Amino acid sequence: MDRRVIALIVISVLVLVFWPDPAAKYEDLSDGLIPPAALEQPKQQNLSSKNSFKINKTLITPLAEFEIAARVLGVEPYYFDRGASISPVDLALGWGVMAKPETLAHINISQRNRWYYWRTENDNVALRDIQVNSANMHMVPANDLIAKKLKSVASGQFINIKGKLIQAEEEGGWRWRSSLTRQDTGGGACELIYVEEVTFL
Repeated sequence: MDRRVIALIVISVLVLVFWPDPAAKYEDLSDGLIPPAALEQPKQQNLSSKNSFKINKTLITPLAEFEIAARVLGVEPYYFDRGASISPVDLALGWGVMAKPETLAHINISQRNRWYYWRTENDNVALRDIQVNSANMHMVPANDLIAKKLKSVASGQFINIKGKLIQAEEEGGWRWRSSLTRQDTGGGACELIYVEEVTFL
């Protein structure tokens, strides 16, 4: 068989296996019970004193104390991109109305390339409610135990995360900075979280 044909077959299989389904439905693992904390807004307190530290060659600067209780809408691991050395997984999280199964039943969710995508054709779901009550968040584990917990997270679970919103920098001008508001959308709207505690609710 022609090598080009074989290459096309291999690429097609890889795309089918690893490319996220744009019509994927969230799976409810909560038995319909929503922890009250997941209906509240994330908590944030900006830091006046910002003591930087390093993770390997990456300079980490804390920007704000951060805590969120939310439903996991999606989990996406990363191995090879620029940020993978400090942030091996992204979690798409929903709180408030986006923690409720009656809302999520009408929304299709996927993740790729450090972005979180949603789609709905239901006019009863307010688009702004989706935008300000969900986000793709880049997880930076503080230690191996936190990293192990983050790897065990599954879509549909409720979790509580405590840590800091951060900025990451490396020589050569590379910089990755967390959003400091839940009101933004588009590029730069994701949170970059140095995760110090993970609790399953």
